[in-house]
Amino acid sequence: MTLRGNAFMAIWHDVRPEAEHEYSLWHTREHMPERVGVPGFERGRRYVAWNLEKYRYFTLYEGTTLDVFRSSAYREHLNAPTLWTSRLQPHYLNFVRSACSTIASLGTGIGGALATIRLNFESGGAEDFRRGAGTLAEQILKLDGVSGAHVGNAEPAVTRVRTKETELRQLTGEDIFDALVMVEGIGSREIAAVMSAIERILAASGHLIASSESGIYDLAYALTPGEALFRR
Repeated sequence: MTLRGNAFMAIWHDVRPEAEHEYSLWHTREHMPERVGVPGFERGRRYVAWNLEKYRYFTLYEGTTLDVFRSSAYREHLNAPTLWTSRLQPHYLNFVRSACSTIASLGTGIGGALATIRLNFESGGAEDFRRGAGTLAEQILKLDGVSGAHVGNAEPAVTRVRTKETELRQLTGEDIFDALVMVEGIGSREIAAVMSAIERILAASGHLIASSESGIYDLAYALTPGEALFRR
């Protein structure tokens, strides 16, 4: 299934071991319903990779436009965290987040697993990458076991704004990146089997990629606005 809307928010992080059980309950019962209840949030998904030592959790929020992620309705929640949120946010570690403009999105359905590949470019590489994003997604989608390929251009200025929630995560930092490739598949085993092929496609694209960081995640939970019910 193609991503809903024209933008998305991508978030990676870890949680202190003693808070992981409560984190999953909070994120499912309160946090994601709150987020997808904001006008313009089209869908939320939480992924997990238990085998990773860093960036074990990945969350994806799809939005109608980039402005959704800097809207007053969204900022109101960020500046008025619930008691449960206030208790959980300080347990976050290794936080990476950016709003992104969707520049290519192909596929059908929602895969059981998702690979994320964060990219940083050498000088001049970003614009060339944007122009070739559609072709890149088409090539990846042809691989066995792949059900979706999505490419986004990072827009960190949208999310790098101090709020009450960011103050709760003082120790995490917010690393930034230039672009993101997301590959959905039947399952994590199938995605793992084609990761080398995906890397070859990226390397052959000639987009002046300076560095990349990837992970493969299993889908843990997904929610749409019609399914969400959040009460403060």
